[in-house]
Amino acid sequence: WRQPHVGDLGNGEPEPDDAGQPRSEPEERSGHVAVFCGTRLFIQADNSVDLYLPSSEMWIYDTETQVWHRRELGGELPPPMSGSCAVCVDRRFYMFGGHHNRGNSNEFYTMDLCPRGDSYKWERISNYTGQPPSPKDKLGCWTHGNKLVFFGGYGYQPREAHRGTFEFDETSLWGPNVSRGWNNHVHIFDLETYSWSQPLTTGTPPLPRAAHACATHGNRGYLFGGRYLGARMNDLHYLNLDNWAWSGPIAVRGEVPVGRSWHTLTAASDDQLFLYGGFTTERQPLGDGWIYSVKSLEWRKLSHIPPDRPRLWHTATLSEEGEVLVFGGCSNNLLAGEMSGHKNDVLVFCIQPKSLLRLSVDAVACHRELLCTQWGALPRHLSSRLLQRTGGPASGS
Repeated sequence: WRQPHVGDLGNGEPEPDDAGQPRSEPEERSGHVAVFCGTRLFIQADNSVDLYLPSSEMWIYDTETQVWHRRELGGELPPPMSGSCAVCVDRRFYMFGGHHNRGNSNEFYTMDLCPRGDSYKWERISNYTGQPPSPKDKLGCWTHGNKLVFFGGYGYQPREAHRGTFEFDETSLWGPNVSRGWNNHVHIFDLETYSWSQPLTTGTPPLPRAAHACATHGNRGYLFGGRYLGARMNDLHYLNLDNWAWSGPIAVRGEVPVGRSWHTLTAASDDQLFLYGGFTTERQPLGDGWIYSVKSLEWRKLSHIPPDRPRLWHTATLSEEGEVLVFGGCSNNLLAGEMSGHKNDVLVFCIQPKSLLRLSVDAVACHRELLCTQWGALPRHLSSRLLQRTGGPASGS
């Protein structure tokens, strides 16, 4: 992971922390959402010190300069939430569902990530047709063409007829006669027609679950694990996003990751899914990393990942350089009643070799004391990138 540099508010003023000092990075958080667009990681919505953070701010991490920036948000602001589901399609941020201080939500929001004048504004999507999913959080999402496909989650029992199963949680009762539980519902949102629908799936569907992890690989939507009743599972499935056929539990070879929830699954290459972290049935935070080969149907545990850096309820996104960026999350048992160990660092996992340009920039930045006098000979965009990344010229230059 890398230590980011001081960012700004977009108006030239650093964001102060509780002590009045300029804040160089986001607050520690879990249960947030993140998407990647261009060279930037966008962070929105979360918990910090067991409280909801305001939804009027967004943090942006530039992977080229390794600098954090804070932006104020306008428009139709969503309530502060955790456990929402977010994706980026055609430079737009889409966020659905979640949990706020009044319960679960099934509101849907979108935001342009490349606005004019750097003015970011949320828009609530209300002009849709069809029946949306019931209010829920900790669900998963796949993208395929012009469609967003949502699966599972934990929330209210649907009032209307739904395809799929809802399993009531006997330990949860939210208000008078309001039941919550797990489901395995599949819902499609069409970005061209702004319409909700449910496909008629075939094959054996996964059990209802929440806090599972989803990854899109070609025309397949993969999912791993998640919580159902008292168990955190380790089964792997995929849904064919062309014909809506479920694979059933995939018979994998060799060692299999332990069952977990609050983990992440990222499509890292043409053949690889990257699994990281999570929370076991025994309430043990995990810091392990695994690679699943789509071609050989085999899991491989990564031995070089430090075991002393557990994460759960974090986010993981894939950069254009092929790196998996893990941000935030919690390092201890969220359910133990103790102060939660929320995090705000960025862990970078290099699943694929870096590009020659990236290797060169890294080397020049590392040896800036020796090479900074030559930066003026570089193309302007490269010298500017190096200056932002290193915080300015080396001392004495």
